[in-house]
Amino acid sequence: MALLQRLARLAAYLQDPQKVADFQRLCGVEGPPGWAASLPLAEARGEPGPLANGSCPAVNGGGGGDGWPRLRAAAGGEKRRPKGLGNGAIPGGAGGEGAPQQEDGKEPQQIWGRRQPRRNSLTGEAACQEIAIRNPFLYYLFNLGTELGNELFYILFFPFCIWNLDAWVGRRLIIVWVWVMYLGQCTKDVIRWPRPASPPVVKLEVFYNSEYSMPSTHAMSGTAIPLALVLLSYGRWQYPLMYGLILVICWCSLVCFSRIYMGMHSILDVIAGFLYAILILVVFHPAVDPIDNFNLTFKHAPLIIISLHLALGVFSFTLDTWSTSRGDTAQILGCGAGVACGSHFNYMLGLMQDPSPDTLPLIPPSITVTLFGKAILRLLIGVVLLLLTRIVMKKITIPLACKMFSIPCDDIRQARQLMEVELPYRYITYGMVGFSLMFLVPCLFLFIGLS
Repeated sequence: MALLQRLARLAAYLQDPQKVADFQRLCGVEGPPGWAASLPLAEARGEPGPLANGSCPAVNGGGGGDGWPRLRAAAGGEKRRPKGLGNGAIPGGAGGEGAPQQEDGKEPQQIWGRRQPRRNSLTGEAACQEIAIRNPFLYYLFNLGTELGNELFYILFFPFCIWNLDAWVGRRLIIVWVWVMYLGQCTKDVIRWPRPASPPVVKLEVFYNSEYSMPSTHAMSGTAIPLALVLLSYGRWQYPLMYGLILVICWCSLVCFSRIYMGMHSILDVIAGFLYAILILVVFHPAVDPIDNFNLTFKHAPLIIISLHLALGVFSFTLDTWSTSRGDTAQILGCGAGVACGSHFNYMLGLMQDPSPDTLPLIPPSITVTLFGKAILRLLIGVVLLLLTRIVMKKITIPLACKMFSIPCDDIRQARQLMEVELPYRYITYGMVGFSLMFLVPCLFLFIGLS
């Protein structure tokens, strides 16, 4: 019993948003004057604490045009609280009514620059505070770290691995990534913990603010991808193990610390994501080879792959009300299904054959101008084709889903918050992107002599 109490106190300590705010200040991130003091002011006025799965009040009518939450007079003269506060946002924060203002006669300190978080075009969430950055190096370093868990990175990293390095490793890496991200997103919607309260935390990112917090899926992917990359490639490729361990430590640390720096996760969220990813790898890593062999060789594999991934998507959409995590889950499952189906067709047609076991371990080739140029050319041409595929499929699937289910499509943002639109749009669009990544684009490379 005493042990459980100590563990509960430790968990509460690690979940404290003040620890996140302290880390941010240590790294040179500051909110507006009076930001840290606005939490007790909000509590003194009896205003609610952080709410989950909402959007920034500055967009939904709760702000005064400057990105600060305020109460607006409603019809009849009464004051109405803004609906849909950001996940972890607290009304009446600094810069709003009653917040401490800068004392007269005192000039603001010199700062390197002011930044506002990236806006989420789907949820309409925007910056809820103006941010002072005093350490530009850490700002860009941790922004790079958080991008290692975003779509832009995935659409560059996985194609580069498959087209230029080793398709065998790339296929299995995507299998691991799909498992880790799917279980992480579903666990978020089951636990339903809100993001760290803001204030005292300064939100440097609001793109995923409508999602729940526990566990950090950025920390999960930032742990699972480099670790799986080393597990899959060491012994298959000839390189010192120390290089792989350094890659894992640097990659994982950068992503995990970046989520605390951005104000999106508590220390407990990040630790839980790290340990959860390791647990998933320990349990499921032995099954990677059988699953990949099934995807390649079983006659009816595409039908089973598509049905299973779609069923998992439908299940995830029933766990909670709408948030961006549901669309991300369908996107991940669609991509995984598309890659698996593309791998099957590659195998059946004899394209992109894996090296025979007697050639292992593979020796990394010497980097020449020709080799480097062809690798970059493959990446540029291929990624452009993937982006075009995504654009075209999005233009087709959203209106088609709206028409099939008799949903008005004049407001696309509202329509996409329905499972009948978001699930088929994301699943089909990114399924086609994954299929193009694994089959169509390599066929084009073979045709134009870039394979």
